[in-house]
Amino acid sequence: MSLSLAFHGAAECVTGSCALVAFDGGRFLVDCGLFQGSKSLKALNYDPFPFDVSSIDAVFLTHAHIDHSGLLPKLVRAGYRGPIYATRATRDLCEVMLADAAEIQEGDVAHLNRRNQRRGVDPVEPIYTVADVAPTLRLFQTVKFGELIEPLPGVQARWWPAGHLLGAASIEVVVMDDGKPVRLLFSGDLGSGHQPLLPSPDGPVGVDHVILESTYGDRVREDLTPEARQRILTEEVRQAKAAGGPLLMPAFAVGRAQELILDLLAVMRDAPELAGDIFLDSPLAIEATDVFLRRGWNVEADENPYLELRHAPRLHYLMRPQESDGLERLRDWHVILAGSGMCDAGRIRRHLKRLLWRRETTVLITGFQAAGTLGRVLLEGRRFVRIQGDDVRVNARIRQMDAYSAHADAVGLTAWLKAREPVAGKVFLVHGEPDARLGLAARLSAAGRHEQTIISPGLDQAYALTPSAAEPLEGDGRLTPGVAGRPDWRNGRAELLGDINEALQGAPDDAAREALIARLRTALGLSPRLNVAAALAQAFTSEGQGRSKQGGSHETGADRRPPARS
Repeated sequence: MSLSLAFHGAAECVTGSCALVAFDGGRFLVDCGLFQGSKSLKALNYDPFPFDVSSIDAVFLTHAHIDHSGLLPKLVRAGYRGPIYATRATRDLCEVMLADAAEIQEGDVAHLNRRNQRRGVDPVEPIYTVADVAPTLRLFQTVKFGELIEPLPGVQARWWPAGHLLGAASIEVVVMDDGKPVRLLFSGDLGSGHQPLLPSPDGPVGVDHVILESTYGDRVREDLTPEARQRILTEEVRQAKAAGGPLLMPAFAVGRAQELILDLLAVMRDAPELAGDIFLDSPLAIEATDVFLRRGWNVEADENPYLELRHAPRLHYLMRPQESDGLERLRDWHVILAGSGMCDAGRIRRHLKRLLWRRETTVLITGFQAAGTLGRVLLEGRRFVRIQGDDVRVNARIRQMDAYSAHADAVGLTAWLKAREPVAGKVFLVHGEPDARLGLAARLSAAGRHEQTIISPGLDQAYALTPSAAEPLEGDGRLTPGVAGRPDWRNGRAELLGDINEALQGAPDDAAREALIARLRTALGLSPRLNVAAALAQAFTSEGQGRSKQGGSHETGADRRPPARS
């Protein structure tokens, strides 16, 4: 058995998608995504790849989202010079997304290095820079949906519509192993099939192994019509305006932002009393919108539904940082959409830092928030969060609206897999946190799939494949099993510091605060902190008592003050 499949991302977690297929004739990757979430996961972005880059012959890309494409420039920087196969829309979106990711990394690293310099910590280098993006784009070779290609000797591949994002695909791969074909199907990220702006997800019938995403594998979402979704959004906008505004919406720049703006325009058109300015404060979303205007033709609807975004009078595009800074002066009712969607980077963090403490602010979260991200922390109800090194109290209204998810829920994932039957071998559950994978596995078992045919791989786990079997291979993962799918100690530290600050502020007086600090130091095994005021008082009291015994001054420590200056 020479054919193997290794999961170097999106295993036990939702980000960093990267699968490595190896056989006698070559090696190729399916996706090469950026890790997001806890700092333990993000640290993997800076480490060397867990495979020999020089041995990779090709990359097959499912779609442009950064957790699937975001490490491609790093791959090229490490020496990769082979082809990157993707749909035309995916390639065009990657052009703006990868450049934006590089700019964010350079900016974030510059900010971090300034802090590190003050702390005496060594500087760090960005994962890649803007200079690495152009060489990456030159490697792209575009494919059409349904077109069968032969990217490597002994390999055939076909892209199927996934309905998740413009250009997003599931990828069918046939690998010849010892003269026998083994058919693999990588679902990529699957849409719900009910998105009005995207095609329904599709795929082949009768494959050997399926690599299935499980983002919402434990959740059943209400099937909403576009009209019902707009009614829910209308009520959220109404409440946000009644609270005093503004309405701040962290938005995924590619796909989600465009959908939200179209619905916001419809809400304000149908309910004029809610009308206000909409600020798209995301250079990436603005550039992506141009791609949607060029590539957004929907075959099923026979139209390009994004054309309204070209000349909407209430919509304002903010490209320059100075324009973003100008929003601080606004006091009238308005809506701000800014990236990133998980609140982990980009301009949204600046807006959250200046608005979270204001009770009139509403933050409406409309997308998946990975474990350890700021967005997830806000949804969990934390009263203090740490943003760019500062503690910020959360007084704003935090709201969630699940009607815009671009992922299929448990019912949709099960139905999509059933439509691919018969599946002769295994179903690998990836791109999901532990509860989501467990939930989907239980649902697939209830639907008739034997539990022994369902595998939830760990990070860096590899399997030897035949048409009907998958045997685990020995090897060490980069993280301890279970770590990838949960917040790390740094998230715990941030939560603890927030709780300490809240407890100190809520204490009745300074004496209670001093006592609390003393208990904390004792619990941590630290020496007691010197109470300067108490020590001075004790010193003066002792001095006074000494003088009294000698017939001297009877002044107490409280009475002893330096003479006033004339």
